[in-house]
Amino acid sequence: MGEIALTGVMAALGDPIRVGLVRVLADGRERGWGELQAPVAKSTLSHHLRVLRDAGLTRTRQEGTRCFVILRRQELQARFPGLLQAVLAAAEDEDVGHQVSVKDAAQPA
Repeated sequence: MGEIALTGVMAALGDPIRVGLVRVLADGRERGWGELQAPVAKSTLSHHLRVLRDAGLTRTRQEGTRCFVILRRQELQARFPGLLQAVLAAAEDEDVGHQVSVKDAAQPA
């Protein structure tokens, strides 16, 4: 896994959907891509997840036909102390990314 570059991280966080994905993933749980819910097409959601991965914000793991994603919280904290907390606090204050969520287990896919 390459070094996490500031410009890549900042560019990746420049979109409200990606900020919302980071907010959802900030709980530290690994999520299946199918669990993530956003007001965009699946292909667009896949693009946003790829941008986050390419910037080093997330790690993706494939298991059979399923893909899982997790926020690289420890690596981000080590590289940019306090950045993730500041982004999450600002996103909460400004309600950025609120449209991204995790599907309810009882909700059909």
